[in-house]
Amino acid sequence: MQLYNVSVDLDGMKIFPPLSSHFALSSSPSTSVIFEGRKYCEHDFQMLFAPCCHQCGEFIIGRVIKAMNNSWHPDCFCCDICQAVLADVGFVKNAGRHLCRPCHNREKARGLGKYICQKCHAIIDEQPLLFKNDPYHPDHFNCTNCGKELTADARELKGELYCLPCHDKMGVPICGACRRPIEGRVVNAMGKQWHVEHFVCAKCEKPFLGHRHYERKGLAYCETHYNQLFGDVCYHCNRVIEGDVVSALNKAWCVNCFACSTCNTKLTLKDKFVEVDLKPVCKHCYERLPDDMKRQLAKRERDSKEKKKKFLPKLPMCL
Repeated sequence: MQLYNVSVDLDGMKIFPPLSSHFALSSSPSTSVIFEGRKYCEHDFQMLFAPCCHQCGEFIIGRVIKAMNNSWHPDCFCCDICQAVLADVGFVKNAGRHLCRPCHNREKARGLGKYICQKCHAIIDEQPLLFKNDPYHPDHFNCTNCGKELTADARELKGELYCLPCHDKMGVPICGACRRPIEGRVVNAMGKQWHVEHFVCAKCEKPFLGHRHYERKGLAYCETHYNQLFGDVCYHCNRVIEGDVVSALNKAWCVNCFACSTCNTKLTLKDKFVEVDLKPVCKHCYERLPDDMKRQLAKRERDSKEKKKKFLPKLPMCL
């Protein structure tokens, strides 16, 4: 068994290498220690001179790690996150913890909202290059085709990386959502191409999977959320109209709600009907109205048409 003394300072740690002849354990069966000309039993020597490991609480005979104001066995001084042994690689203080450099970088990046390069384990300050769903510094890679150092806009195709010009020459469709190549099924919609799983409703983010979508201002919506956000409200039931809309009497109606307000007969735009009190009345019920009321309705209709004519723009006459 050997004893160690301080002589090396490594990244905040003091390492104890062996002494030559200053003191040594005797080879006697009882195991004694000769130190500065005095002889000690092993127990008394440990009590007087041996440091106590901060991790396991045992006396340290041999190499001692001095760090974080404590003494440690080399195998006991480990990263507080990944448990990697730190004795020979150094450590970084992080919020009272002793961490290996990769774990420290990950903790720091998480606090800054940035990525950690999966190759060099350093923080990525600029835009990362995503390769097989992992972030990297772009300059770790070169284009498979031309050998040019890559940038963050590089493209992955069949497990290989290409610069943007080389990739575009290959004619591979690019997804309008993730801007990555589409190697399988392609959805063509809204003037773009999409991965099947990336062509989704702008509100609920569920893939359409071949179902009907509705476009508005460059975004796609499923029928339910399009109607909730932009759909017409039925004049009769006051609900958002799902499906076809009947536009009549300057109002919107559900197909099943558009009916004669007197006899409840279902109406279509092909049927003859008259507006009475802002509601449709079928021809049969209209004929049963008093003559005075029919004359008033007819006059109101004529006045409405005359009023509309006054506001129509006058077209220039051709000579």
